[in-house]
Amino acid sequence: MFIFDAHIDTLSRLLTRGEKLEDAQGHVKLEDLQAGARAQFFAAFVDPQYYHGLALHRTMEMIDLFWETLAAYPEALAFAGSAEEIIQATAQGRTACLLAIEGGEALEGKLSMLRLFYRLGVRLLTLTWNFRNDLAAGQWEGPQGGGLSRFGREVVEEMNSLGMLVDVSHLNEPGFWDVLEVSTDPVLASHSNAHALCPHPRNLTDQQIRALADRGGAIGVNFCAAFLEPSAQATSEHVVEQIAYLLQVGGEDCPALGSDFDGISQVPEGLETYNQIPKLIGLLEKRGFGAAVIEKVMGGNLLRLCREVLG
Repeated sequence: MFIFDAHIDTLSRLLTRGEKLEDAQGHVKLEDLQAGARAQFFAAFVDPQYYHGLALHRTMEMIDLFWETLAAYPEALAFAGSAEEIIQATAQGRTACLLAIEGGEALEGKLSMLRLFYRLGVRLLTLTWNFRNDLAAGQWEGPQGGGLSRFGREVVEEMNSLGMLVDVSHLNEPGFWDVLEVSTDPVLASHSNAHALCPHPRNLTDQQIRALADRGGAIGVNFCAAFLEPSAQATSEHVVEQIAYLLQVGGEDCPALGSDFDGISQVPEGLETYNQIPKLIGLLEKRGFGAAVIEKVMGGNLLRLCREVLG
């Protein structure tokens, strides 16, 4: 079955630790990516220590690492900048690798940087991390942090024009609603869960889930234990519960996968590493979900969104 994950932080881990994908010691390894038909968004995460002067520099290092990694394993990995290229890569037996940036700090206030990132292969931008930046406010700022700035609105409009996925994970709620107002394309929450099941500020309310789904968007279920269960004592069943709830509230075109592997320290029991993701297929079957719905959750919904936005 085709598996498509919307968010891993492996680039940041590899760069920070000086590892290569073939000998990585984190959640994601090269051999895991080679197991079956897969597509994967690799996020270039802008760590707060690089804000205020080094965000662009650090992001460029991770983009370079992305391309160097693909060049090192050409038989296993292939760049994909569109739905067509995802399909081509998987048909060749290679994992389709898509490039994302997590944190609008990387733009350093310039739309020209967004266009350059697009030319370098970036197809998704998570507008904020947890804090306020030039575009909008992250969820740690709360509703008092305000919504999209004028520049943030310009960024969303330019992303629509370029054909890039707007990612609302980490946004505070005013920013979320502003994005849905401004964007003419469906949007993605690449690694977020349902607030009704786990009342963490990073999770989405039912109203947000319905609104995003009604616009044709998708939500990648996050495997971070604290976003799955308030005690952080989570298991793979909690991930399945999140998927089932998103199916109930947002419909069968809404749920997707957004593991956040290599960016989280607490993982659910039974889903400790990337190679265990296929376990979800059997767990969803036990819940009574049919093959067509499971195929959408495991990868079809993200592929459909890429087809609509990336081309």
